[in-house]
Amino acid sequence: MKFRAHETFFIRKGWLSKGIKYVEQTEGRVFIDKENNPMDVLGIGSNMVKSLRYWLQAVGITYENAATKRVQKFTDLGNLIRENDRYIEELGTLLLLQYELATNKELATSWYVFFNEFMMSEFTKEDFLNFIRNYISMNIGEDEKESGTTRTLEDDFNCIVGTYVPRYKLNPAKVSAESNIDCPFGEMNLVEVLNKKNELYRKNILSASSFNRICPFFS
Repeated sequence: MKFRAHETFFIRKGWLSKGIKYVEQTEGRVFIDKENNPMDVLGIGSNMVKSLRYWLQAVGITYENAATKRVQKFTDLGNLIRENDRYIEELGTLLLLQYELATNKELATSWYVFFNEFMMSEFTKEDFLNFIRNYISMNIGEDEKESGTTRTLEDDFNCIVGTYVPRYKLNPAKVSAESNIDCPFGEMNLVEVLNKKNELYRKNILSASSFNRICPFFS
């Protein structure tokens, strides 16, 4: 199980399509190429490079194995997306990626808990932190518990909010609705702010029928 592997960065607009492009062009070696610095190739900082590598795997576009270390290989879903919607413009594509992320217990533990175990529809930050601490205590071995520190879990919660709540809704006076810093997953309206001052949120989960209507090929 993993916590805070995102380096505190949620997925930015254009990141996943950029990742697809350069994984394809470098035969999966974009993050280990000794001749071409990944920061120069991708146009982002070193921690963002680590974050992008993580997100490509967490949403099910690529995977790594022990034999090839950090070489990226496309999953079946990754191949489907790069052939049909490489710029991730369709809502159905976002829903597929959201499904992969929300069910990825190994790489995105906090997301898995948030969408599958944490049943409160209206909640505060402390509600979720208390729940996931108890979940860790009940379900994770002693050698893994240290990875779920309070700071780590807070960073995961903040990243969850950043993933699904556009920044202009949190701070409309300072952030434009056209900001490219936001995460494309915010288009799904899965989380909304009810009271910014009290950090009160609401989780909106699609029904199976709604999901199948938007994404019929996945049903």
